[in-house]
Amino acid sequence: MKNKNILIIAAHPDDEILGCGGTIAKLAKNNNIYALILGEGITSRSSDNSEEKLKKLKEDAKKAQKILGIENSYFERFPDNSFDSIPLLKIVKKIEEYLNKINPDVIFTHHHSDLNIDHRITFQAVFTCCRPQPSFHHPDIYCFEIPSSTDWQILTGEAMFKPNIFIDISETIDQKLKALENYKSEMRDYPHTRSLKGVKIMAQNWGRKVGKNFIEAFELVRSVKDNL
Repeated sequence: MKNKNILIIAAHPDDEILGCGGTIAKLAKNNNIYALILGEGITSRSSDNSEEKLKKLKEDAKKAQKILGIENSYFERFPDNSFDSIPLLKIVKKIEEYLNKINPDVIFTHHHSDLNIDHRITFQAVFTCCRPQPSFHHPDIYCFEIPSSTDWQILTGEAMFKPNIFIDISETIDQKLKALENYKSEMRDYPHTRSLKGVKIMAQNWGRKVGKNFIEAFELVRSVKDNL
């Protein structure tokens, strides 16, 4: 993949790294990478939701993204773990602004059945924005998994993450982990699934299933092609 506009649409700061950090580090060498973070990220977990804390989280995000080669990032302020309190149309309209500005060829976003409500609504809003109208430039849409969200959902039926694209990140796993080290407020200690060791084990587990050392797995939900 070369000379493409690639847009990551994530609900919270750190989701963009957790979901596709290793893949983005590979793609950043030959493509234009953009990140759109829709939510504040910490307001539901802290009694001290000062502007200073939110500013610090944004600074951490920019440092993490720079390690992967993400130079263009945008931050909105939808309330953490409360996307369902916002009319879906408002989130859709905001995403459409960035789609019109960036005109992405590829979108990476959340899985439609994540445990986290903000993740699910992000997917719904993205897919609504990308409804297949004849005049629309169709980006490929890939869903990623988020440790402590996708993997904590009840694994039955359509709620399951069913990856069909596997990207070898053996050469960029260290970049991904280094980027995550900047998110000290978001990462946890092992055996929490959202720990540095947990993230590495997840990549090893997918790698084991396809004969590689480290893999990021994605579910391709739509790709419109003129030919193969």
